[in-house]
Order: sequence, then C-alpha cells, then structure tokens
Amino acid sequence: MNNFGISRTGQTVLFGWGQRHALPRLIKPFGNRAFICTDNRFPQDSLLCALATGMRSEGIAVEVYDATVAELPLECILDAASQARAFGPAVVVGIGGGSCMDLAKLVALALSHSGEMSAFYGEFKVPAPVLPVIAIPTTAGTGSEVTPVAVLADPARDMKVGISSPYLIPQVAVCDPELTMSCPPRLTAIAGADAMTHAIESFTAVRREPTAELGLNQVFVGKNVFADAHALLAINALASNLATAVKSPDDRSAREQVMLGALAAGIAFGTAGTAAAHAIQYPVGAVTHTAHGLGVATLMPYVMEFNLPACLPEYSEIAHIFGVAQTGHSNEQQARRGIDAVQALFNQIGVPESLAALGLAEDKLEWVGEQSMLAARLVNNNPRQLSRESINKIVQACFVGKRDQLRGIQQ
Repeated sequence: MNNFGISRTGQTVLFGWGQRHALPRLIKPFGNRAFICTDNRFPQDSLLCALATGMRSEGIAVEVYDATVAELPLECILDAASQARAFGPAVVVGIGGGSCMDLAKLVALALSHSGEMSAFYGEFKVPAPVLPVIAIPTTAGTGSEVTPVAVLADPARDMKVGISSPYLIPQVAVCDPELTMSCPPRLTAIAGADAMTHAIESFTAVRREPTAELGLNQVFVGKNVFADAHALLAINALASNLATAVKSPDDRSAREQVMLGALAAGIAFGTAGTAAAHAIQYPVGAVTHTAHGLGVATLMPYVMEFNLPACLPEYSEIAHIFGVAQTGHSNEQQARRGIDAVQALFNQIGVPESLAALGLAEDKLEWVGEQSMLAARLVNNNPRQLSRESINKIVQACFVGKRDQLRGIQQ
C-alpha cells in the first residue's frame, strides 16, 4: 500500500493552560489593530474581557463585535464585516465557539476580496490569502481553529453552505483549556460528540489514489497518514475523557484532554474531510433546528454500521481504544464492538438514539435522503459507496433506532 499524507496548518498552534496570555505577542507581528468576532457572552466573562484588556495594555487598538448568532446567518456576517471595514483591522480574532471562529474567517475574507459571499461557496473559490485570523476556542468540538472551512446559513438556500479553502485556515490557533471550564455540561456533550464524529469520519474516509494532483484539486482528500495520526489521538483523548468532562465539569484533566481531542480531530478532518453522517445531518438539522453536533452523533453509529464492511480494521482499532476488544473474536465482531462502544459513549452523554427522538417527522424521511445526496463532497468521501437507496436505508434505520436493519444490505 502506498502511504499518502497531506498537512495544511497555519503558522502557530498553541495548546495548554494559560496559553491565551500569549495573545498580544501573537498579534504584534501582524499589526496593532485587532477586530474581535465573539458573542454576547464575551462582556460577561472575566477571562474573555481580560483578553481585550491585555491587548490594549500592549498598545493594540481593539474593536469588538459581540453579536455573533449561532449557525451564522448571512446577515450577521455582513453586519460584522461592515463594522470591521470601518475599523480597518490588521488581524481578525475569533473568540468563542465554532460560529465565532467561522465569523472571523468570513470577515477576513470579506475584507480581503470583493464580491458576494455566495461567489466563494464550495471549494477553492477563495482566490488569494485573506487578512490574518487568530482563533481562540472556548468550546471543544468544532475544530474551526485549525480547519479550512467556514459554514454559514444563507436565507436563499434551504440548508447551511460551506466555504472551503486553505486560505481560511487561521494563521494562529490558541487552545487554552481553562476557557472551556465554564462551558455547561450539555454544550460540552454536544461539542465533544461533534469532535468524536469528526475523528471517526476522517479516520474512515475513502482512500483515494494518491496522484500528484489530489491535494491541489481537492480541499478534503480522504484518508491519509497525517489525518489518521491526529484522528487516533482525538479518539483516544475523547473516549477516555468526554463523559467525565460532561459529568464533572471541574475536572481539569478531562477538560484538557477533550480540548486536545477536538483540536486533533479538527486537524484530521481539515484534510481528510467528513462523510455520510455530515451529509445526512445537514437536511436533518434544517428541519429539526437541532444542534449540528447532536445530529451527527445520533447518525454516527448507523453510518458506522452501514460502512462496517469497508472499515473492519479501523473499527477494530476503535474497539481497542475503548478497551472493549476481546481475544478470539472475528474481525467483524471486534469491529461491531467498536461501534457499540461509540454508541454507548454517546448514550452516556445524552445523545438521542434515533432521528425520531431528535424531532424529525416521518414524512420528511424521503426528503432527507434526497437532500443528503446533494452534498456530493461528503457523499463521495464515504468509505463505502452511497446511493439514494442506501442513504434512505440509513435514514430509516436511524429514524426507528434499529442498527440491525443495516446489516447485510447491499450498496
């Protein structure tokens, strides 16, 4: 087998307790005017307010946009970009969850290139570098601090859309676990489940022929050796610590490991990409208005069940990571124990076992299948070939909460 790897990162990734205090020195090489994209939690949180204070004390002019809206509607992006344009920043700083960091990327894009935001939808549509972005996550899940993608909600479209370009990878990521300590258990669970799904889908993504053009023609290239290493780091960290971080929010070690897992998963899927669970979640989320992480985690065990024939070694490795592998079992039995372990972890942290429990109406199942197939990048990144019929079967099985409906089915 020919090994193939691709790594795309910004200039600096800092991880660890207290690393946020390096922010002023990290900004200075880019200039002395910083535009912060954050949400309404910022002025109420002493740790976050201290970031702006520290920047100003070092002679950096700071403008704060704290009206970021979850799921990032287009109107929010245009509003923030207008405020930033009037300020004239040298660097854009995203502080918060995935939407805040995605907003920072898109404000940097809007300030660097003219045109409607829709002109950049898809892959490789950003023509040149954008204003430098520094990303500081306060949740542990999306991995946006190291990924080449930003997701937004365009009112002209039924579902969220993405802009994917290596130019959107933040120049600097600062991951300080202390900033996640105040994250409530429910959000910790949803974000962590999202990270686990990123890790699993990147680890099991389709393996493509490693031509010299692959990394130049696609942002998300499928399974590769660098993504695998980060995905396994993420799965290890999350398997052992996510439930603890949810149940014991003050556990510093668990918080640290969950943030490490989210970061590593972001690096992994930033090149490998995600697959069927994400393709199906987009229409599910559009009609149920449920959190992205909740949707992909609900779907993940069912997608894994469908993909099992193509992923026996990977799922067996997951079983070993979770400590549920048993000697004497066949490869298929070991792999299925891996799926069981993932679903058990999700159940433990409150992820629903079915799409019905997420609030999806039965009369929407056909529509969900139809819309899922439109996400060609995600569908084509799945390790087992997907058809409209097979996606419908995954959706139906997940709707009723019966994984065994997917055993032995043809593609």
